[in-house]
Amino acid sequence: MSKILSIALNPAIDISSDADEVRHTHKTRTHNQRQHAGGGGINVARIIVELGGHCELLYLSGGATGELLETMLRPLGIRQHVMKIHDPVRVAYNVHELSTNLEYRFVPEGPLVSEAELAPVFDLLETTDADYVVASGSLPRGVPMDTYLRMAEITQRKGQRFVLDTSGDALRETLASCHVFLVKPSLGELEGLVGRKLDHESVGPAAQEVIHRGAAQYIAVTLGADGAVLVSSDSITRVPAIKVTVQSAVGAGDSFVAGMTWSLSKGRDIVDAFRLGMAAGAAAVMTSGTELCRQKDILSLYDASKG
Repeated sequence: MSKILSIALNPAIDISSDADEVRHTHKTRTHNQRQHAGGGGINVARIIVELGGHCELLYLSGGATGELLETMLRPLGIRQHVMKIHDPVRVAYNVHELSTNLEYRFVPEGPLVSEAELAPVFDLLETTDADYVVASGSLPRGVPMDTYLRMAEITQRKGQRFVLDTSGDALRETLASCHVFLVKPSLGELEGLVGRKLDHESVGPAAQEVIHRGAAQYIAVTLGADGAVLVSSDSITRVPAIKVTVQSAVGAGDSFVAGMTWSLSKGRDIVDAFRLGMAAGAAAVMTSGTELCRQKDILSLYDASKG
């Protein structure tokens, strides 16, 4: 099996609770509190391990919340590369309103990180022998927008496969100047890359425009309830969403990336890996709060989707 390194520059402690009703000004009484180690790259590593794979995890950690995050991750059997920073790890909060079945998600911007604190990340990338390097999630404050670009350049030079899942300027800057193996934008993020509104029929050709610029080998565009599209330079594969009962949308995109990368690391072809990613994303929305997905649900949905 190929080796995987997952990177989380802006990890979080994710707390989720239920409330009967959320009202402004008044106290909102919550119950059924859960907490998990979170943030894009950490979620990816958690799901790969849940699937039975092995994944190394590189993340930034600071303050008392960083110590708590490290404690939460120790039992998961993930080899950790902890890069210490001064500022504390952020705490994100998700409230599920039972009366409406709506979710309210509060996501802080994250710590302020200096260039000196970021330098050890690049040092490790120069020495890692991972076959797949996954960079998932937002950038913390103070980190240059070309950070993922610099990572992609290192992995490209070393012949590794770089998988990217981010948004905004960090996504645009990376794809404007470097070639990645796989990128997973949403519909809105793809619209930002091509500079125009898209419908579901134009998604595939628009993604091929990005590929023909030399930005990526594969693009997997997630469309929520309308499924996803896998695009290469010469093919467009559309797969409908897997119908499940939705509990929470938290971590669905991370689950998709993790399932796809894990499948590729086992030597499966790109379309099969794409379908496994779809199953992982669907399995994630079946669980409440920040629990993410369960192996049995992923494999069951994947098997059913092939029928």
